[in-house]
Parts: sequence; C-alpha cells; structure tokens
Amino acid sequence: MDHQPKFFENLSGAGKAIAVLTSGGDAQGMNAAVRAVVRMGIYVNAKVYFIYEGYQGMVDGGDNIVEVSWESVSSILQVGGTVIGSARCKPFRTREGRLQAALNLVQRGITNLCVIGGDGSLTGANLFREEWSGLLEELAQKGKIDAEAVKKYAYLNIVGMVGSIDNDFCGTDMTIGTDSALHRIIEVVDAIMTTAQSHQRTFVLEVMGRHCGYLALVSALACGADWVFIPEYPPEEGWEDSMCVKLSENRARKKRLNIIIVAEGAIDCHNKPITSEKVKDLVVQRLGFDTRVTILGHVQRGGTPSAFDRILASRMGVEAVLALLEATPDTPACVVSLSGNQAVRLPLMECVQMTQEVQKAMDEGRFLEAVRLRGRSFENNLNTYKLLSHKKPDAELPKTNFNVAVLNVGAPAAGMNAAVRAAVRVGMTEGHKIFAVIDGFEGFARGKIKEISWGDVGGWTGQGGSILGTKRTLPAKYLEKIAEQMRTNNINALMVIGGFEAYLGLLELSAAREKYDEFCVPMVMVPATVSNNVPGSDFSIGADTALNTITDTCDRIKQSASGTKRRVFIIETMGGYCGYLANMGALAAGADAAYIFEEQFDIRELQANVEHLTEKMKTSIQRGLVLRNENCNENYTTDFIYQLYSEEGKGVFDCRKNVLGHMQQGGAPSPFDRNFGTKISAKAMQWISKKLKETYRKGKVFANTDDSVCLLGMRRRNLVFQPVAELKSETDFVHRIPKEQWWLKLRPLMKILAKYKTSYDVSDSGQLEHVAMLPKEAETGAI
Repeated sequence: MDHQPKFFENLSGAGKAIAVLTSGGDAQGMNAAVRAVVRMGIYVNAKVYFIYEGYQGMVDGGDNIVEVSWESVSSILQVGGTVIGSARCKPFRTREGRLQAALNLVQRGITNLCVIGGDGSLTGANLFREEWSGLLEELAQKGKIDAEAVKKYAYLNIVGMVGSIDNDFCGTDMTIGTDSALHRIIEVVDAIMTTAQSHQRTFVLEVMGRHCGYLALVSALACGADWVFIPEYPPEEGWEDSMCVKLSENRARKKRLNIIIVAEGAIDCHNKPITSEKVKDLVVQRLGFDTRVTILGHVQRGGTPSAFDRILASRMGVEAVLALLEATPDTPACVVSLSGNQAVRLPLMECVQMTQEVQKAMDEGRFLEAVRLRGRSFENNLNTYKLLSHKKPDAELPKTNFNVAVLNVGAPAAGMNAAVRAAVRVGMTEGHKIFAVIDGFEGFARGKIKEISWGDVGGWTGQGGSILGTKRTLPAKYLEKIAEQMRTNNINALMVIGGFEAYLGLLELSAAREKYDEFCVPMVMVPATVSNNVPGSDFSIGADTALNTITDTCDRIKQSASGTKRRVFIIETMGGYCGYLANMGALAAGADAAYIFEEQFDIRELQANVEHLTEKMKTSIQRGLVLRNENCNENYTTDFIYQLYSEEGKGVFDCRKNVLGHMQQGGAPSPFDRNFGTKISAKAMQWISKKLKETYRKGKVFANTDDSVCLLGMRRRNLVFQPVAELKSETDFVHRIPKEQWWLKLRPLMKILAKYKTSYDVSDSGQLEHVAMLPKEAETGAI
C-alpha cells in the first residue's frame, strides 16, 4: 500500500473520559481487552474509568464507577473471566434505569463508552446512545444537571468489542474467548481419548453453544470426531440409522473409540432438541456399545486465555480507543473486530441485525441460509468436516489413476500430522492414490515411500511432531535418486508440508525441471514451522502452538518473579532470524521488551530499557520480563544482556535467564494449528486435483510452468496460491525471512502497553466497513 502512514500522535484524548465495562456472559481474554483500553486511554492522556458489575454498576453508580491508573490493570492479562465483574441487569432495560446511568456518567464527565460483551449487551449500549440526548434533557428538566452539562456532554460515543465464547456474532471472524474455549474442549477430548481407547468406549461430549454450533463444529474438526450435532445444520431424516452404521463401520476398522460431539442447542430437522442423553441411549440400544456422556459446562468459560485471545483482545482494545478518539456525532456505534489478521470497524447494528437473521433462518427451518449467514469461515469448517469424517464406499469414489506423494520437510511443527491426514483423506475422496514419504527428501531418495490409506491417518489430528518423520535435508544433492523414485512409483504430484527448507526444496526441484521430466508435475507447499518465517504466508502451522508454549512459560515465570519481587527475567525464544515468536510472545505475556533481528537495537536502547525497568521497580509492579529472539544480534547474546541487566540493575533488581529451547517445537497442537492445518491442506489437495486435470495430456501429466509450483499461504484475509518463483523477490535468503512482515506493525502496540512512548501507524484502521460488503469472511483468518 502506498498510502502515507497516519500516526495517532495527532489524536489526543486530553479532556476526554473513557469508561470500560464488561457485560453478559464472561469470556477469557476480556481482561486483556480491559487492560489495553485502560493503558491506551492513559497513553493518549484521557481519563479512564472502570464500571464494575456491567450495566448494574452503571445504574448503581457510587463506588462502581472508579477512575483507574496504569497499575490498576497490572497482572490481569493472564487471568480468565473479567476482573471488573459482569452482571445481567434488569434496571438498565427500563428507561428509569438508563436515566440513572446517564446521570452517573455525566457527573463524572464520561461520554465515551467501551462495552465488552455479547450481542445483547451491545444492543443495549446502542439504545442508550440513541436515547442519550433525550435522557440529558429529562435530567435537566428534573433539575439534576444544568443546561451547561447538557451542551457539554451532548453526545455519547460507543465502541463495542465482542466477548463471547460461542463465536456467534456476525461480521467478526473470532470473538474474544472462542479460541480459549476451544483449548478447554480439546484438552478434555485429548484426555478422554486415552481412557476411551483403553476400554473401547463411545463418548458423547456436550459443548456450549445454545444458538451457535461453532465450538462443536471446530472441536469436531480438531479431534476428528465421528459425528457432530449443531443447531445450524440438523442431520437428515433417518440420521439415527446412518450414525449407527458409521459407528459400527469404524469399530470394524479396528478403531477402538468413538467420539460424538453435541452442541447444547442441537436440533433435528423438525426443530426438536437432540440431547446428549438421547444420543447415548440410541447408541446403547442399537449397538450395545459401552457409552458415556461428558457435559463440559462452565469449564469452557474458565481457565487462562490462550495466546490468540490475548493478542486479539489487546489489538481490539487499542483499536477501540482509537475509534472513540476519532468518533464524531455522525459516526454510528461500531464494533472493532478482526477479519483475517486485520483489525476492522463495523457498524454495530448491522452486525446485530445479521446475527438475528441467523436465528430467524434457523427458526424458520432455512438451515442452508443460516450456515451461509454465519460466514465463509463457518461454511468452510462444515464442508471440510463433511469431507474428512465420512469415507464413501470404494465403489462411489472416482478413479483418477493419479498418484500423489505427501512429505514433511524441515523441523517438526505441531499440526503437521493434521495436515497430512487432511491431504490423505481429501486426496482419496478426489480419487487419487496417496503415497507417504518417510523422512523428507532424504527418505524420498532412499525409496522410503509407501501407499497410505484412509484408516492409517485416523487419530492423527491431536498428535504433535511429525509422524511421517521430517528432515532438513534439501533435494539438490539427491535429484537423480528422487527423480528415479518418482519414476518408479509413478508420482504425478507432490505436496510438501514444511518450513523454509520446504520452500527452498521446491525452488530447487522446479529449477531441475529442465534436466528431469519427472519434476514436471504439479507441486504445492503448505507452510508449517514454529518460526512463522515462510514468505507468502502470514501464518504457518505450528506457530500458534509454540506461541502458547511461550506464553504459558512466561506466565509461570512472572508468577515466580512476583513472589520474589524486584526480579527481571530474560527469556530466549526460537525463530531463527524471525522475531515473530519473541514479538507476539511479548505481546501475549505482557513483557517489558522484546529484542528482535528485524528491528536493530544498540547499547543506548539496552540502557534505556534498564532505566525503564528501574523506574518500574519503584511502582507496585516489581517484576520485569524481557524476551530475546535467538538470533537478534550476534554480539548482544542472551548472556550479554543478562550480565548487562545484572550489573546495571544492582541494588534495584536482580536477574535470571531462561532459554526455552526445543519445548517450543513439541506438545499437542493447539486447536488453531489443528484446524488451520486441516483446512489449508484440504484446499492444497483440491488445487492439486485441478492442476492434474489441466496438465494431463496424451496419457501423461506434464506441468512445467511457474504456476504449477505454488505455495498456499494466508494473506491478510484470504488463502492464496502463489508461484514460488514469484516469491523469490519477497525473500531475504541470507536470514531466511520474508522482506516484509505484517506483525511488525504490532510492535508499537507491545511498547505502548509496556509504557514506552512510540509512534503507531494507524493507517490500516479507521475505515468503517459494512458487513454486507465484507468478502464473506476470509477463507480462514479465523479458524
């Protein structure tokens, strides 16, 4: 984009008062949003107030509306729920209640409200805004405020953030709390799977979602459940028979367990509820399987927020303050939200109306319409689930006579196995034979290649690491042998799942096409690396899991530092030369600084950071956290920084250091990585099918154009296939990173929230978009 950067330095909050409240059901990440609003508000010199207990506190006034300081929101980033409380409020639904609330706000000069809640809370806020001038006039008539106040506080600005674990709000890809709720569900499913396998049991899991099946659908996708019931997509007539056939077929295939997921609002096509007990009784009566029900209930709302939710809420909180500062009496109340990985503003009532449309469509039995209204992300999840969970009988599958090989290249990344599973199953559905290559290009050269079937990849979604095995070796020195293996096994297409080495590997194979015809086949790469350093994609499989590992560890370290007081921790993260993990980890953990290669620093900056921490130790927050990317500077090593801080901080704070190392590559994949891996890989396999058809001539596949070797990446709001040849110009090959990285824009955000003065480019925000005009929700900005 060639626009002039627009900075918010000229947006001052001086003389403005902002109040923040959380309302409706709580959701993990609300505190991160509250923290961001408070700190951004104070940063721009506005006064910031907490309203405790939601709208109830606004009506009751008194001690429920309190001005807050920077330190008021310290240590809440990692806490679930909402520290300022939330309550359902009957009085606010009456005009008298709203009149009292308006009086309480005017007395404190508050005319900017930031509401974090679900659609009910936001609708209430909008009504309050519409009535505002009328309420003030009534208060003036009753003599409670003077005419001067009516004029001074004539307009109320409102910005909403959606905090709801159900992800049931239209116009937003992900609501605050959804990702954390998925973490809770998947933790439970992973735990249940081990016990179910031991006893050959069937488990029926009931998850939250009275009107929205998002949690049920995505967790079914993420754990490879056998069956899922959601309100938007009721099963067809006779589902009882088809489900029982499916379950017994799976048992016959030696699968020792069955998982069925039921959303609490699940219904059949006659709008009759389908309960978890009903499903259990059916399985027991018809099949005699040992079956248990687990109702997850409020566990899903609890626990610490995931890294994704903390970053999402922090970005939205800052965006909300910017929106309030820019608001005029003519701007409609808006919601700040995320589309792809981009912050957007949407008119609040358009979103609410569309959300209500979904419910209306469901009530009237227009279920296909309900799925469409939920947005493209939801629709994609449903289609991918249908594609991967039910194997058609062999007789019904098309036969293409194409052989496709799948391999992992580079370091292991959580979510690789989910990607392989999706590739195998979608490939088979498309009629291809799928071959698995063991141990990357090296294994390929040695002939470690075998056909893989539908059942072979069962249960792979939740497994960490790489089951196929992976190596960093590049193909250049094995070209002859790899070509021979492709000839012997008659391989017509390649799908490579991996990191920067996979990208280099594809460049080498396409360069070798002149010499070897065997490489003139469609090839696609799916990015999978914890470092998130692959050009052409904003996200790569495995980075979210690594980020959660870093965030969890930082939480524990911060806790230990809080106990000992006056202690600063220096933590080294992975990532090669790419600062993604250090930067985003710092944002999610609330660190004081993050040193990265992309933003050069010198001794003066290190000195300034030490002074900043010395000042901080004089406040009530007596601990510090500093992240350092492993390759950010060859001379300012982790040891050097640790020694410098120790020396300079003598008598004020002491230092500890911690190198996180390979734990960042391990662990069970996060829901985001399972889902992203599954969806991106399925799309890549469909591209292969399309290319095979296009390049099949005279009984042979021959593809030698640049667009037949692509990388599938997430770009802003869409999944895009890009020829690897075209990505060369975007790559810094020496440091193995893309030349431009979107997340560097979030760097100032971390600094602002850590109390540094900095300039923040807000050119991307500020435009109000319309819900209907949005590209029907990005391909998978959400998961």
